[in-house]
Amino acid sequence: MPLNYSKWDQLELSDDSDIEGHPNVDKKSLIRWKQRDIHEKRKARKANIANLRYQLEINGVMCERLSKILADVKLAGRSAYNAALERLKTEPSSDKPPTGADNQPTYDQMIESVLLIIRDEVKSQDVEDGINMDEALVAAFQAHFDQLQEAGVRFEAELEQEEREQQKKITSEDLYEGWDSKYVPPKPEPAPIVPTRKVTKEVQFETLNPKAALSSQAPEIIPAEPSATTDDDESLPELTPNLREFSKLKIKDYDKSWQFIQEHRDIFVPGATDALLVEAFTAERRGEKKYAKQCIHQGLLLQYCDKLGKDGVNLFFKRMAANEKRVQYVFLKDVEDTYTHLATRVAANIAEEEANPNGRETIQLMQEDPLKPITFDVPDGPPPEDIRLEGPGTETLDIEEVRRALQARWDVFQSFSPKLQEALKVGTLEAVNPVLAEMDVIEAEEVVKLVEMAGILSLSDGGRVRDMTGANVEEEIVEEEIVEEEMDEE
Repeated sequence: MPLNYSKWDQLELSDDSDIEGHPNVDKKSLIRWKQRDIHEKRKARKANIANLRYQLEINGVMCERLSKILADVKLAGRSAYNAALERLKTEPSSDKPPTGADNQPTYDQMIESVLLIIRDEVKSQDVEDGINMDEALVAAFQAHFDQLQEAGVRFEAELEQEEREQQKKITSEDLYEGWDSKYVPPKPEPAPIVPTRKVTKEVQFETLNPKAALSSQAPEIIPAEPSATTDDDESLPELTPNLREFSKLKIKDYDKSWQFIQEHRDIFVPGATDALLVEAFTAERRGEKKYAKQCIHQGLLLQYCDKLGKDGVNLFFKRMAANEKRVQYVFLKDVEDTYTHLATRVAANIAEEEANPNGRETIQLMQEDPLKPITFDVPDGPPPEDIRLEGPGTETLDIEEVRRALQARWDVFQSFSPKLQEALKVGTLEAVNPVLAEMDVIEAEEVVKLVEMAGILSLSDGGRVRDMTGANVEEEIVEEEIVEEEMDEE
């Protein structure tokens, strides 16, 4: 089979044997001259090609505009010619060829110069009769128009010849990237939604020696929920920002839900449905029934996509987009049934809390030792303009830092409700604990955290507030009973 070497014909290669010169001329200089000659010719050809393209562009615009004027002149004669010339003088256009030259004339200026040349040629013929004047004007106009078209044909031929000559040899400018293979690692799978808040339940025990049990406890936050159950800690998943935005999409708006899932992969993860159902329960308790139903709809939507298999997302939305009545009926009925069940459970839960107001979960502060009471240092107001630091150890303190700390302390106190502020001003647990008991667990925990952070909560032993779960309380109470029994035996 013969080999085809024609693809190498466009390579411009040379060696020492290709260069023949005078023996008195240095061969290296001849090689440099030849290389320079090749580059100069290549540069000149490139400039000529660019110039021919500009000429063709200008010629095309000129022919198009002159053809319209010529057609009017053939119909109306000198009047059309004079009207066109007057318009070019009084209302010239600023359009010009994109050559980049400083003194590049506009298209209207070039057309005006052509019309003036035509007028001078007709005047030189000494034609006085009106009809003969129109005929001479049309003939001169047609002659210039034909010359312009012939120039365009000549430019096209020259451009074709120059481009063919340019393509004969392969240069560095002809190199391009044919293909490229790059590895783009896939985005990591989003992490599942894990529980971030724990609801603790405690079983209250009756002790034989309550004073000893009380004296052994450290300053603590006790979720007090009298109950007959001893369930382990239940973990409740919380909504991520994207999942919260997803929960606010309207029911049956499957196009936006599909687009949102495609743009945010982190919502289609294990635990997302549970987080939406927990949010629906909370919203129903707040009385936001429409939002609760939306959360259930979006949660079951993710659950259905997950149950349909690997390609469950595409399959679910494809069936919804096809308006399959049976599929939509099954899904929406499941949404309605789930919402009805949730609303019933919320109503029963609220009724149970109203019937037994002391049975709900609350936050209470308890002191470690009756001899070491917990006090509350409430700020009197914002920091004064003139702050003076006195006493040992104050030399290294920055007054502005102290001012900012005092202002932050006052801002925290001002953020509390008036009822809590009055209780803190009293400065006793008996005044503060009833206010905390009226709050939800999360709100009360946040309040205690802010009080401790701002330095309003003062512990006599210099310790810190501790969260005591039901299991820990039970173990410490049992240990105290054993210690008491041993002391009584001795």
